[in-house]
Amino acid sequence: MDQNRRYRSTLRRREAGVLLHISSLPGCFTSGDLGGEARNFVDFLANCGFALWQTLPINPPQGGDSPYQSSSVHAGNPCFISLAPLVQKGWLPKQVLRGHNCSKEVKYHWLLNAHEAFRSHASAAEQESFQQFVAHHKSWLDDYTLFEALHQDLTGRGWWEWPQPLREREPIALAEARARLRESTEFIAFQQWLFFTQWDELKRYANERGVKLFGDMPIFVAHDSAEVWANPELFFLDAQGQPTVVAGVPPDYFSATGQRWGNPLYRWEQMAESGFAFWIERLKTQLILFDIIRIDHFRGFEAYWEISASDDTAMNGQWVNALGDELFARLHQHYDPLPLVAEDLGIITAEVSAMRLKYGLPGMKILQFAFSGEATNPYLPYRHELNTVVYTGTHDNDTTLGWYTSLEPKRRQQVEEYLGYPQEPMPWPLIRQALASRARLAMIPMQDLLALDGSHRMNLPGTASGNWHWRFDWSMVEETLAAKLHRCMEIYGRLGQVPSEEV
Repeated sequence: MDQNRRYRSTLRRREAGVLLHISSLPGCFTSGDLGGEARNFVDFLANCGFALWQTLPINPPQGGDSPYQSSSVHAGNPCFISLAPLVQKGWLPKQVLRGHNCSKEVKYHWLLNAHEAFRSHASAAEQESFQQFVAHHKSWLDDYTLFEALHQDLTGRGWWEWPQPLREREPIALAEARARLRESTEFIAFQQWLFFTQWDELKRYANERGVKLFGDMPIFVAHDSAEVWANPELFFLDAQGQPTVVAGVPPDYFSATGQRWGNPLYRWEQMAESGFAFWIERLKTQLILFDIIRIDHFRGFEAYWEISASDDTAMNGQWVNALGDELFARLHQHYDPLPLVAEDLGIITAEVSAMRLKYGLPGMKILQFAFSGEATNPYLPYRHELNTVVYTGTHDNDTTLGWYTSLEPKRRQQVEEYLGYPQEPMPWPLIRQALASRARLAMIPMQDLLALDGSHRMNLPGTASGNWHWRFDWSMVEETLAAKLHRCMEIYGRLGQVPSEEV
C-alpha cells in the first residue's frame, strides 16, 4: 500500500444535525422507540433544514442503561421496538397503546404476546421475511440468540460462569442447548427482525426527507457479550474466560487515577490474520442501520492503554500499539470514502492525528472546551479544520446553558468577550458559533436547541446512576423554533447547497 496516499472524506458539504438518542423521544413507555414519534422528529429536522440525526449506540445495554456497554455489537435494543405496528397487524390488542410510562417488563410481555400471534396468524409473506432475515444475519444472529437464551436460562450469570462445555462452546453442548432453548432463541430472533424492519422503515423515511442517520460505535466490546463468548481467541482472556488485561485511559486532569473501563482488549495480530473479519462484519451491520458512524475513542486504534486486570485503577497501565493503520486500509477496500467520524477528543498524539488525516476521517471539536483564554486552543472556531464535526457539547457534557451558568466569573467573562457580548441569551450564541464554524458538519444536542439547563443533561461521566434517562416532550418546542433554525441554516450556508473546499 502507498504509505503517502490520502483518502477522501465522507463529508463533502456544509450541513448540520441534531444529537438525540432514540430513548429520549416522547412516548408512553419508559423509553422512546421507532414508532410515530421518531417520524415526527424526522419531520422536525427536515423542517429546520437539518441533514443528520445522530443517536448514541442502539445495541442492547448490558445490565445497566449505558448504551456504551452492550451484550452485542450487532443486535438492536428491543426496548426501541414500537408496538403500534404490531397492533395494526392484529398481533396485539389496542389497549396496549393506552398505557402510560410502561416499563421494560411490560413491553417484554407484549412482545411475547406478539410473537405468539405471529406464529399463528402471520401471513406467508411475513413468515418469509422473518426467515430471510434470519438467513441474512446468520453470521452473528445464531450466536447472539443462543447467548441471550442461555443468559436467561442460567439466571443472568456471565458466560465465564456457565458450565464448562457451554463456556468453551463444545459443539455437542451448543447443539443440545439450541434444541432445548429453541422457542427462546426464535423469540429473540423475532425481536431482532422487528427491530431491523422498523429501523429500515425509519431510515427510508428519513432519507426520503433529506435526513441521514448518524450512528455511534464504541471501540471496545463488553466482556459479557455474545462476541467475546463466540470469539475468545480475539481477546486477551485466560483459560476461565477472564480478561488478563483490560481497557481504560491513563491519569489526566479529569482523574488522578485514570479510568479503568474493564473491557477485554483485542488481540490485534489475531484479527489481522483473519483479514479483520470481525471489524468488517461489525461495520457491515452498522451501515445497514446508519449512513455515517462516529467511532468512539479513535485514539485506541493507534495505541491503547493496557491495564492489568488485577489492578483496581488505571494508574499502572501502559501504552501498547494497535494495528489501526492496517485495519483502516483493509476497510477502505470495502468503503471509499470511509463513512466514519473519529472521536479524537482529549490528549491526541501526532501519530493519532496522522492516521486520522491519512484516511480522510473527520475529527471532532467541542465548543465548551474552547474558552481556556489561550488563542492556540484548537477548539476555538477559527482553528477548526474543514474536515471536522463541531459540537456545542456531546452526551457526556453538561447542556450548554448548564455549562455556561456553572462557569467561574473569569471564565464566563472570557466566553462573553470572545462572543462579543451577545444580546441573545445562551445557548444561542454558542449554537451560532457552531453553525458559523469552518467545520463541514455542525451537530447540536437537542437539549441546546431547547435551551435547557443542566438538570437535563444525558450523562455525567464517573457516576453510576441517574444517567441516560432524559427525554424531551413536544411541549418544550416553541412554535417558531423550526423557522428560526431554518433561517440559521440559510445564513450559515448549511442547507447542503454550498460545496465546501477540499482539504
